[in-house]
Amino acid sequence: MADTFKIGLLGSGTVGGSFAALVAERADAIAALTGHRPEVSGVLTRSKGDFDEILAEADAIVELIGGIDPARDFVSRALQVGKPVITANKALLSTHGEELFAVADANGAQLLFEAAVAGVIPAIRVIEESLAGAYVERVHGIVNGTTNYILTEMARNGLSYDAALKQAQDLGYAEADPTADVGGADAAAKMAILARLAFGAGVTLDQVACEGIQNITSEDIAYAKEFDLVLKLVGTAERINGGISVRVFPAFLYPSHPLASVHGSFNAVTVESPAITEITMSGPGAGGIQTASAVLGDLVSILRGSPRARPPAAPAQIVTDIQSAFYLHLEVEDRPGVLADVAAKLGEHGVSVRSFNQQDAGQGARLVMVMHRTPEHDFFAAVNQIKDLPAVSAEPRVIRVIEEEFVE
Repeated sequence: MADTFKIGLLGSGTVGGSFAALVAERADAIAALTGHRPEVSGVLTRSKGDFDEILAEADAIVELIGGIDPARDFVSRALQVGKPVITANKALLSTHGEELFAVADANGAQLLFEAAVAGVIPAIRVIEESLAGAYVERVHGIVNGTTNYILTEMARNGLSYDAALKQAQDLGYAEADPTADVGGADAAAKMAILARLAFGAGVTLDQVACEGIQNITSEDIAYAKEFDLVLKLVGTAERINGGISVRVFPAFLYPSHPLASVHGSFNAVTVESPAITEITMSGPGAGGIQTASAVLGDLVSILRGSPRARPPAAPAQIVTDIQSAFYLHLEVEDRPGVLADVAAKLGEHGVSVRSFNQQDAGQGARLVMVMHRTPEHDFFAAVNQIKDLPAVSAEPRVIRVIEEEFVE
């Protein structure tokens, strides 16, 4: 007979409800695998349940209420009494992760959070276990299913940003207030967590440079199609000059890039290391059952007695002097000398052009350029001067370009 393992469940929304159903459905199989039969012994919601009573009865706590408060207090109190905690709360971990890791370590408790990043993709488990001995140089990916769905629909079906967002909301991929998704904050929280695991650096959410997709237009998507590029919201954490850079930004990708073929609400995470070159993991990134499956995977790890050691993180040395390639879109007057004026400003700051395209734009002309990699501060200094040229009739549009092309 398998021992009963009691779970205190905090939250019974979409993910919490799916998790409770999965526990009931998979209890026999988990008991056969681990010798412990999981059972939800108490549920805390806004209107019912008492945390102290649930904690006293439970062998482990699963936190799925989200947000910072009261989740921070509940998780900390559970860890203080040595009980394992599983959470999907990326906002909590990216803001107070180091504090909670320290509490877990001091009390010999486990804090697991596979579901906090990229849905069912086992990115955390791979980085912490399979690649524990590898020197990871970069982790990057598409870690927000909502924005990936929006950009996919804009490219695939010609929808405007507003129409694609509305469709994502109708399908349940986007919240009624989509700001955290489309503004990049959700992806930034996930990249802070991945950076901590990959580099052992205590990165917090406010240290992640973040840009969203709210200003992406159909013209940007059309340019991507014309030049066989794909537009994605990309999160990147990488080692640079003895420090690390963690960023979220829209980017054009070439077709052979591992992230270029990730469409719809799917997520993907790529890990790069000299020992492995690169590996890419892809799968559904959003949804109640997907997130609940990742939570259940952490529960099985606990039941099998597979603790994960997490040494204290070093202070993060954030590097902001980054090099990147760029797409530059200019609306200008159609008259002689304009291109020369633009090129002169770029040249003054050492920015070179990789490709160039000029199109008629009714009363004026449209100049579209892709730059070679250059220090970002040099490029933006040039753009600030270009936008003040008399012939430039609208605010310049800038999108980063990831130049890497992978050949099988």
